[in-house]
Amino acid sequence: MARPEHDIEVLNTLIETTLDSADGYSQAATRAEQSGYKEVFIQWADDRRQVVTQLQGHVRRLGGTPEDDGSILAAGHRMFLKLRDSVTSGDESVVDEVERGEDFIKAKYEAALKDEKLSPDVRDAVVQAYASVKSGHDQARDLKKQAHARH
Repeated sequence: MARPEHDIEVLNTLIETTLDSADGYSQAATRAEQSGYKEVFIQWADDRRQVVTQLQGHVRRLGGTPEDDGSILAAGHRMFLKLRDSVTSGDESVVDEVERGEDFIKAKYEAALKDEKLSPDVRDAVVQAYASVKSGHDQARDLKKQAHARH
């Protein structure tokens, strides 16, 4: 039987991770050299913030208080700090860090989808959010391939 507390905890963890991802993209956009990368990263940050808004709505409907701040200092999310730091070393390294961050967030969502304690409604919400995350992951992977093909 699903417990609202468990659903809220899982959703808030995903919200934190997704906020970290959006913040990482925003940092990447400010430091990317090519305008094409800047535009892509801004769009991806916006997409992630939309996912956050949807997940926060589910937490509220469950009677919880949604996270509204990333966990940028959490040990598990250090790659977003690395992303911020690597942006100064050229677009190719930025794209590499973006792709590493995407692997991390995709794994977090996949772990949540395997959680058998989630209620059906929350599982549906995670499936919807995961579709966006998976799309972002695949786009980052393709961007990495393109960036490395140029060199």
